[in-house]
Amino acid sequence: MKLKRVTAVLLAGVMAMGLVACGSGSDTAADTTTSTSTATDTADDSESSDLLGSADATIHLKVGTTTAPDGHYVLGLVEMQKKLEEYSNGEMTLDIYPNSALGGESDMMDAVSMGTQDMVLSSTGPIPDFSSATDNWATLDLPYLFETAEDAYKVLDGEIGQSLLDEFQGSGIKAIGFWENGFRELTNNTKEVATPADLAGMKIRTMENAVHMATYTALGATPTAMAWGEIFSALQQGTVDGQENPLAIILTAKVYEVQKYITMIDLFYSPCVLMINEDIYNNFTDEQKEAFDKAAEDGKVAERQISQELASSARATMEAEGVVFTDVNKDEWVAAVQSVYDDASLKIDQDLLAKIKAETAK
Repeated sequence: MKLKRVTAVLLAGVMAMGLVACGSGSDTAADTTTSTSTATDTADDSESSDLLGSADATIHLKVGTTTAPDGHYVLGLVEMQKKLEEYSNGEMTLDIYPNSALGGESDMMDAVSMGTQDMVLSSTGPIPDFSSATDNWATLDLPYLFETAEDAYKVLDGEIGQSLLDEFQGSGIKAIGFWENGFRELTNNTKEVATPADLAGMKIRTMENAVHMATYTALGATPTAMAWGEIFSALQQGTVDGQENPLAIILTAKVYEVQKYITMIDLFYSPCVLMINEDIYNNFTDEQKEAFDKAAEDGKVAERQISQELASSARATMEAEGVVFTDVNKDEWVAAVQSVYDDASLKIDQDLLAKIKAETAK
């Protein structure tokens, strides 16, 4: 299977090795994408030191994510860490690295596929561009694809979801399961946004995802793709006017401190995917696989519950901090983005879309 990004990454690595061989430059930052970890591995992000697994475990799996230590991704991984130690009788654990300590999502996916990082919990944003075999994952990014989280669970935990996970086979990644990011809401620091017309001329940060960018273009905004780690400086400097994310992330990453207005559009249901290096997983014993799979399932269930709890309480918490929430006529927003479904350049898998619609039909 041909990976779209790996060639560029490998070339960059060769160039970097050449510079080292020539004795060029000063000391670089500590490598944060080393292979299977030990209990003493560290990253530049000091917060991760509290998230390392038991020192007594003999198998430490380094897992990276972009969210805050108190965010739903990390709290779900903490539950998986606890269960993995329990189910493996202390043999296996996770070392969790939050806040993009190991890089952005695309970079971490590449690292996992090449075996220089063990695991990643990533949004689906970078997956369509990862491999020619995962092009059709763009279908999951369509606006208003799922009306409720329960609809999404029905699809993603069933045969459709498993077939999508299986498309990673042979890529260097084993995709374990769908966790939850959540319904994505719009924030900005300029004005209340109630209708698509209010977005005209506004620059909105999106994930590095073609469907999301096309959707905001259809809404009249100017989408600007950037990695999560770049967002705060962009918001503070006015490079972009706003961004979009689930309430759980807007709350725990404190986006609301630099964005006064939140519009409840539920534009995308955004899952995230737990991934592990394929060779690492395949080299587990049957007992280790069983422990890992059970712990991952428990982590998923816990993470989804945490996500829902954070989303349900986030509005009141942020309103108390002076954030202005705007509810919308969702039908107006749904109508404004229908052109995205027919955009041939986005490589939407129409057969997959039909299966999802059939599964969620009321």
